[in-house]
Amino acid sequence: MSRSGKARTKAAADPDPATRAFAEGLAKVRQNPALGALDATVCRENGCRQSPAGGLAAVTSNGVVHAHPTRRADPREWAWALAHALLHLGFGHVPAAEEEDRDQPDRFDLAARCAVVNRFLLTFPVGRAPDHLPAQYPGGDEDELAARWRRDGIPAAYEHCGTAGDHPDQVLVPWRTWNSAVPDWQAVFAAALTRSVSAAMDVAGGRRDRTTGERIAQRPWDRALNWFVSSYPLLGGLAAGLTVVADAELARAQGISIAAVSATAGEIYINPLRTFEDEEWRFILAHEMLHAALRHGERRGPRDPYLHNVAADYVVNDWLLEMRIGSMPEGLLHDPALRGLSVEEVYDRIATDLRRMRRLATLRGKGAGDILGEPLAHGAGRPYTDLDEFYRRGLVQGFDLHVRGGRGLLPAGLVQEIRALAHPPVPWDARLARWFDEYVPRPQAVRSYARPARRQASTPDIPRAGRHFPPEEVARCTFGVVLDTSGSMNAALLGKALGAIASYAEARDVPAARVVFCDAAPYDAGYVPPTEIAGRVRVRGRGGTMLQPGVDLLQRAEDFPPAAPLLVITDGWCDTLRIRREHAYLIPQGASLPFTPRGPVFRLT
Repeated sequence: MSRSGKARTKAAADPDPATRAFAEGLAKVRQNPALGALDATVCRENGCRQSPAGGLAAVTSNGVVHAHPTRRADPREWAWALAHALLHLGFGHVPAAEEEDRDQPDRFDLAARCAVVNRFLLTFPVGRAPDHLPAQYPGGDEDELAARWRRDGIPAAYEHCGTAGDHPDQVLVPWRTWNSAVPDWQAVFAAALTRSVSAAMDVAGGRRDRTTGERIAQRPWDRALNWFVSSYPLLGGLAAGLTVVADAELARAQGISIAAVSATAGEIYINPLRTFEDEEWRFILAHEMLHAALRHGERRGPRDPYLHNVAADYVVNDWLLEMRIGSMPEGLLHDPALRGLSVEEVYDRIATDLRRMRRLATLRGKGAGDILGEPLAHGAGRPYTDLDEFYRRGLVQGFDLHVRGGRGLLPAGLVQEIRALAHPPVPWDARLARWFDEYVPRPQAVRSYARPARRQASTPDIPRAGRHFPPEEVARCTFGVVLDTSGSMNAALLGKALGAIASYAEARDVPAARVVFCDAAPYDAGYVPPTEIAGRVRVRGRGGTMLQPGVDLLQRAEDFPPAAPLLVITDGWCDTLRIRREHAYLIPQGASLPFTPRGPVFRLT
């Protein structure tokens, strides 16, 4: 064979770079299960009338994507362009029909549909979008965008964001195939997308192997958790956000007989060695989810943690039986005589027989509560930026879906608590501001002609009374701060509390506050201006925690007004306090005082 013949044979076997890049892009698109399900034909023939002269591809309603035969592009750009064209089919922008004369979409429809497809490709990435396209797109569907742009004009950035350059990339043609029915591209794509998302969720949830794609046999608690996500909207949002930790060694070390929950970590700990039916696992998981969502651990206040846990178990188990969620395992707490009572009411009843109640068992075991304050150390947990918002939104939105779907009646007590969650409590700083408004008086100005007003000079003939604050009025507008400076106090807690106090005092024209630091002994800092409370105040003591001497110092001080209130800032690790005047406490979220407080308690978050 001659040298020229060998060259021609090699050229025929090795396609040109443009063809090779197109083939690689087409292969990327066909690997996508949702786009690959659209049984579309790709045409890249020379002389094709539908081939876009100034772009990469255009699609017709008979399911043919016409690609430019000689245009060079990166394989990722080809993949993006072909995916864009196929999505026009899948979104119903070019529906197949047998009519001969069909109105082609105008430029407003074309631009709006291309914007919607490109916006979808930002969250469903296939290939790489051209650099000249915008990074974000306006909200609304195709019809809304087209109507808006007919009224206001198409923004320049969205005028040509299709794949055919200045020409339409969507063309309506009659369906001419005589041996097949007119296809519904939109229904085919919706079914394929559902299968694709379902498979991805199976892989993410560990129900399908990542490499082989084969289904993995689910454990019974996983099946129970997935049932809530797919079939029970009231708790589906919570189930999707919580993690089930099934570790036999962890359960043995922590004494978990069946299950426990940590609302702080968003984790449910179960003992995988226990055997239950699927219906019983549903009951167990729902029990722990309601503990976390209703924040039973944070609501107990100064009550006994275990007895409050037992009271919450009685209430939650009765709700689940009434809602018929799964079946209750044998041995759990339930008393029909307590039906309709709140957790606090049940606690008041069972607290009178402590000996009998100590022998009762929760899901964690006898004498131990299944509501954990802190996450168990077993590796990386699942931190949430706002736990209150997560649990509140999950339960409130699930309740709305439950009601709208007509899924059945719910216990009145549960409905009442969910509706209370829809209205979150007033933040601690707002409650603290109200406390200042009520107990820290604002100085009242006095007008007197003995002190001429500053405007008197401008109108000498008109007498004007001056405005001033008498010394006795200023002296009574103050308050005392007893600050725990022991080694257990958190520096962030000190800064947040002192900053809030300083801002409120300055806003109410309080000239100075009396500050006392307390650890092993009180340190009187005297009267401190509001601007210096959080700034130049120096914390002196770092010993033990004795707050009562500091309180007594202020109560006996002759220069401290008898009606001035006290604000005690502590982490809860302190002595029992006896305060004989108006007072309040600032403590961290989750902490509790070792005595029953008589004044309001503000919990910093």
